[in-house]
Amino acid sequence: MVRISSTKKGEYSDLSNEALHYIAGLSKHASSVMAFTNPSTNSYRRMVRGFEAPTKVFFSLANRSAAIRIPKFAVTKEKKRIEFRMPDGTSNPYLAISAMLLAGLSGIEDKIPWKDFGPLDKNLFDLSEEEQNKFPSVPESLEDSLKKMKNDCEFLKRGNVFDDDLIDTWIDVKMEREVFPLHRRPHPYEIELYFNL
Repeated sequence: MVRISSTKKGEYSDLSNEALHYIAGLSKHASSVMAFTNPSTNSYRRMVRGFEAPTKVFFSLANRSAAIRIPKFAVTKEKKRIEFRMPDGTSNPYLAISAMLLAGLSGIEDKIPWKDFGPLDKNLFDLSEEEQNKFPSVPESLEDSLKKMKNDCEFLKRGNVFDDDLIDTWIDVKMEREVFPLHRRPHPYEIELYFNL
């Protein structure tokens, strides 16, 4: 059981060390996790600057552009929580939640430093480009996310929750049935752009 609330005051938003390491693990592996939490080619269309959608991986208190948000109104130990703001309705919850848990638990087990991912209590877009680039970007497409998963999947295999066969099959099927077919076909907007040329 991960203790979310700290018994002592002083940690960020009164979160426990375990919760902060959990956030770090989820942040470190976010791009890979998104292959399960955002599994459609359409899942990435909302990840656009200026629309309160996460475009950089950082955590914050009540910041709507954060990938991981800690609700400001949740002040009691019972209500304290974190929200991973990436997933969409096309995800399979069994795969998505398992991947999120394994990423977070790897942060606790490996003591991943949480200060690499925030907190950031400013508007991301008020920062200079150099400051923004201190935080990893979210994948811009399903293809990008699947490639990240291929290179960062060891955390998913802990405890034999996922295995190579499932991960490889997921990547291959998504690439062959969704990513490549979309590359080979015109988008309706392209007809509007180029029909009169």
